[in-house]
Formats: sequence, C-alpha cells, structure tokens
Amino acid sequence: MQTLLNKYCRLLSWLMAASLALMVLLVFTNVVLRYALNSGITVSEELSRWLFVWLTFLGAIVALNERTHLGTDMLVSRLNATGKKVCLGLGHLLMLFICWLLFKGSLDQVKINWDSTSAAMEVSMAIFYGCGLVFAVSGAAILFNDFWRLLSGNISDAELIGIRESDDMPHGDPHP
Repeated sequence: MQTLLNKYCRLLSWLMAASLALMVLLVFTNVVLRYALNSGITVSEELSRWLFVWLTFLGAIVALNERTHLGTDMLVSRLNATGKKVCLGLGHLLMLFICWLLFKGSLDQVKINWDSTSAAMEVSMAIFYGCGLVFAVSGAAILFNDFWRLLSGNISDAELIGIRESDDMPHGDPHP
C-alpha cells in the first residue's frame, strides 16, 4: 500500500510542478500583455488562483505522506514506546475525523456550487471546491495506512513521533 501511495504522491508532485509552471506562464504573459499591448488574458487571474488552491491541497497530501507538516514533539519525545504509540494513534484518529469533516463540508460545497459558474472561465465552481474532496479522501487513505501499520506493529520506533526535523529527512523514500 505504501508503494502505491508513494507513486500517487509522485504523480501529484508532477501535477504540482505543471500547475506552478502554468501559473508562472499565465501571470508573466498577462503582465507583459498589460504593459506592452494594454490588453490581457481574461482567464489568467482566475485560473492562476484556482491552480494555487489546488496546488496547496495537493502539496498538503504529499506533505502528509512524507510526514513533513509542522509540529512539535516536546511532550511525545519524552514518552516511552507505549505512550508514543497511544499519542500517534489518537493523533491519527483525530486527523481522520478532520478528514471526514473536510470531506463532508467540501461535498456540501460541491453540491451547492454545481450549477454556479466562475466569472471569467465560466466553468462549474464545483471544480474549485473539489480539491477539498481530493485532499480528504487522499489524506484519509494515508492516515488509514499509517494507522493500520501502527496497529499491526509494522511501524518503526523512529516513526512513532509524527514529525521529523528537516535534518532527519532521508533523501529518497519518505518512509524508511
């Protein structure tokens, strides 16, 4: 399962790079057109904003998989292995609950905005709110996988603390 999640996150990384490149191209071209020809690309600003929101949510999925979100381990690092496992399990259960809340809220927004169209691109606003659904489902899959590994005892002592310092990050596979 972890191999599949890593490949999925690699695909998301490529999508994020393409989104960022497209955003730069759109904004740069729009700036040049505005100053040089006193015109512009109508959808540039809106599409760039949408890409940025999607980029943020996709990046959060990759960061969750690689365990690179910000956090503090001041208390957890002082606990014994059992205490660390309990804290990690509770943390994962709380994050799964948050994924559920995000899924439910995003689904409601998608339903509400299904027939609403954006101002410039004139496409369904449901696409904009769909990034919350993608994050909630992807994040839940990553968290369920890690929670299963915790329950089955297939998690190393180094992984019992949910965060890592940037110096501790391995180069390559995010899960040693």
